[in-house]
Amino acid sequence: MADFLRPEVRAFFWRWREVIIALSVALFGLYWALDGVGITVWLGFIFIAIGLGWAVAGFQRARFAQGGDGPGVVQVRERRLAYFGPLDGGVIDVADLTKLELDPSSHPDPSWILTGIEGQRIAIPINAQGAESLFDVFSALPGIKTEAVLDVLSHTPDVRVTLWSRTKPLLH
Repeated sequence: MADFLRPEVRAFFWRWREVIIALSVALFGLYWALDGVGITVWLGFIFIAIGLGWAVAGFQRARFAQGGDGPGVVQVRERRLAYFGPLDGGVIDVADLTKLELDPSSHPDPSWILTGIEGQRIAIPINAQGAESLFDVFSALPGIKTEAVLDVLSHTPDVRVTLWSRTKPLLH
């Protein structure tokens, strides 16, 4: 039964699973809104709103995900980002990030370049295992334009692009 679907189809459904589930919730809400009685009509409208909002977020996550077959592993735990790669890696607190860049010229795959307050840099391939968790980290950065990040990711540029930056805080 595991080989009922081709691997490409299974990967497609896995990537878009959040959108599929969210639209199912919205359709369930539509059924209640159209066919319900009393409070179920209002619950149906609430389910529609929740489902559509969830579908928009899921669509953005699906566009961000690049597959987890690249080098290294990304972990995000308690607002601390860690990358363990075959040649390098590092750990940085999310609050210490000062710059986010996309470097299409890095080898073997384009990489996110994260710069910290003290100048440390971590290069994370966009298709590293667990890199989809970076979407939540990036969307939490103050003033970042999520749609701009997704556009740059879908149309990979020829040169390094700065997607977000903030000034370094003065310590004294």
